[in-house]
Amino acid sequence: MEKVTVAFEFEKETKNSVRYKEVPKEGQAPVVGSLYVQKWFAGACKNLQVTIEKT
Repeated sequence: MEKVTVAFEFEKETKNSVRYKEVPKEGQAPVVGSLYVQKWFAGACKNLQVTIEKT
């Protein structure tokens, strides 16, 4: 199993969600790109971290 933690920063709000853009580690390509999170969960959060595990 391989795990990777990806950092995201606020990009913009849409009608019902918040779009975050990935902050790739230096010298690496983005793993996810953009991530949409529902406003009820995201709230005023400006930064997120997501852990992805390949099984």
